[in-house]
Amino acid sequence: MTQSKPNDSDVEKLLARERPRRRGKLIAAVAILLILVTAFWTWTGEETAPLRYITSEVERGNLTVQVTATGTLEPLNQVDVGSEVSGTIDTVLVDFNDRVSKDQVLARLNTDEQRARVVQARAALDVAQARVQQADATVLETNLKLKRCQTLSKQGLCPPQELDAAQAGYARAQADLASAKAQVSQARATLEVEQTRLAKAVIRSPIDGIVLKRQIEPGQTVAASLQAPVLFTLAENLTQMELRVAVDEADIGKVEAGQTATFTVDAYRERVFPAEIAQVRLAPISEGGVVSYETILRLDNEELLLRPGMTATAHITVARIDDALLAPNAALRFVPPPAPSADEGGFMDQLFPRWGARDRARRDSKVNQVWQLQNGQPTAVEVKTGPSDGRMTQIFSDTLQAGSAVIVDVANTAR
Repeated sequence: MTQSKPNDSDVEKLLARERPRRRGKLIAAVAILLILVTAFWTWTGEETAPLRYITSEVERGNLTVQVTATGTLEPLNQVDVGSEVSGTIDTVLVDFNDRVSKDQVLARLNTDEQRARVVQARAALDVAQARVQQADATVLETNLKLKRCQTLSKQGLCPPQELDAAQAGYARAQADLASAKAQVSQARATLEVEQTRLAKAVIRSPIDGIVLKRQIEPGQTVAASLQAPVLFTLAENLTQMELRVAVDEADIGKVEAGQTATFTVDAYRERVFPAEIAQVRLAPISEGGVVSYETILRLDNEELLLRPGMTATAHITVARIDDALLAPNAALRFVPPPAPSADEGGFMDQLFPRWGARDRARRDSKVNQVWQLQNGQPTAVEVKTGPSDGRMTQIFSDTLQAGSAVIVDVANTAR
């Protein structure tokens, strides 16, 4: 069997299919080479390029330390008005935002059935009082009979059996009178209960205030079998309010009653409102493993801009220090990059030696210190630290003074 020899057209087709593959492989090889060259240049450049240290000055000034917490605005005295009796709402006399005075009628329940019960109880009292009169007459009658028998008995004209019967009859009459009087007291108490229920069918305001919520409509049925349903929510005075915030357990030791604070609300972003801490509660609040403590701030709301339920962010001033020596927090966090070594770190540390080493040095640092440039090299200066406002920290040092330059960051001039 003889093999057929490929013609020229077949060879050209095969070469045409191979050319794009070879071109793609060549492009990939060039790209990899460029990446390796760039990485090598970066590595060697960072090892040899000089570092530029960024400095900031230590200054003297006033330091205000604040604790931030969020919470909601609430009225000083908020009252839920309910109904102690069941029935159907007949009329509702107030609406949302209405101002009400103490004992003002807010709503009335239908009282037809309750009025009938009052009439029935009054009639029962009348019956009981009539029984008292009847029992009193019986006592009088049996008493006269007993006295007559006693007189005749002395003359021997009344048998002992009749005298005994007269004495027993008088005793029974007295007992019946006492029972009748007790029934009068019971009937009177029942009447008072029914009259009280009738009075409670008229819902009145217990305070001077404003209607925040109205949860009933005429014709609605109110069932007060287990607990009094809430019909209205009243706020006593919105010109004086309180802000309830949750202070984190890490900050609660700094917070105490009498400290001043400021807060903001989303409705008035440009406005800062003053407040004062009235109470720091001892009971913890735990949500999702986070423990906080409710803190009450009192505030004036004379302009009535603030409303119950608004979310507020409070900044509580826990310390004020005048004429303190202050250093930037960045200076206290700064750690200079150590000299790179071939046997330290992994591949990323060798490509970018100063960043990995700096992070490890920062983690290993146990001393509060800042760094100054002396003869172009960073030199550590130990300091004692005080309170911080998150940007500046009070420091104590015999070496540093206002105007001293401390290092806050470093930059590579090769970049």
